[in-house]
Parts: sequence; structure tokens; C-alpha cells
Amino acid sequence: MIGIIPEAVLLIPLVFAKPRQHLERLGHRMAVTFLLFGVISIVNALLLLVVIVSLVHGHEPNGSQLMFKSLIVWITNTITFGLWFWSIDRGGPARRLGPNPPPPDFLFPQVSDSTLATPGWHSGLFDYMYVSSTNSIAFTPSDTMPLTHLAKFLMLSEAIVSAFTILFVFARAVDIFT
Repeated sequence: MIGIIPEAVLLIPLVFAKPRQHLERLGHRMAVTFLLFGVISIVNALLLLVVIVSLVHGHEPNGSQLMFKSLIVWITNTITFGLWFWSIDRGGPARRLGPNPPPPDFLFPQVSDSTLATPGWHSGLFDYMYVSSTNSIAFTPSDTMPLTHLAKFLMLSEAIVSAFTILFVFARAVDIFT
């Protein structure tokens, strides 16, 4: 539970209107957004490392506590990277819908084959959350390919944290129950 508190506090500037409007006026909103996502990602990876170190040294909690901790790490990882993907692709949600958006960071099937989508289809937050969820379970992209180094780095980072969470921590929690 304590691992959630720092991450929740870091999201406050992104949620409330006043800090967000102030950052937009200064032109720093995207930089602060990326900084906060980066801090959340690092804190989450450090929380996972602490749990793994405690397992290695034999200070493991009971199975339900360990399962809860691994679930929190995995969910935080999945949501954070879904927001990362949504924020970087084609310059972010606003630029993506504007005239002349930058090249895509992710290739959705609906973009590569227009017969798969309704006319005027644009990727939304749910699409990026789906990409993040499938990447965090399969440790690989499912139907949406990363095109840029940044997108590939983010997907790799998410897959590494997810793999360690599922393969070490969650598996140990299941082992405790059996």
C-alpha cells in the first residue's frame, strides 16, 4: 500500500486543472508529464527491486501480501506505460488530432489497413492501455508495432518490469500457497 502513495502524489499536478493550466502557459506541461511518468516508472521498478531483494534474503511476507504487492507493481506498470504510450505517440493526444501531426510512434492495424477501421479512426487512450496490457502480459507487442526508438525503449522497459513481477514475485506468491 505504501508503494502507491508516492505514485499517487506524483499524479496530482496532471489531474488538477490549476497546476496543469499554469504548466501549459509556461510551455512545460509535456516536460513535466514525462518527468512525472519517469519518476513513477522508476519508483515502481525500485518497489519491485525491494520486493525481490526481500525474497532473496528470506524476508518474504505471506503469500497474499506478496501477491498483493506484485499485483500493485504490475497494475501501476501497465497503467503508467499506457499513459506513456498515449502521451508520446505523434506528439501527444492534441497534436495527433491536429493538422500535420508528427510521424507515428506506434503502428496500429487500423492505420496500416484502412478497411479495418471506421472512417476517420484515431487511436485513443483505450487503444494505448490495450497495447500496454498486452505488452505487460505477453512481454511483446500484440498487434501494434513500436516504430521509434523511444516507443521500443518504453515497451522494453515495461516488459522487463512485468516479466520480473510475474516470473519472480507472483510465481513465488503462488508457490507459497501450494
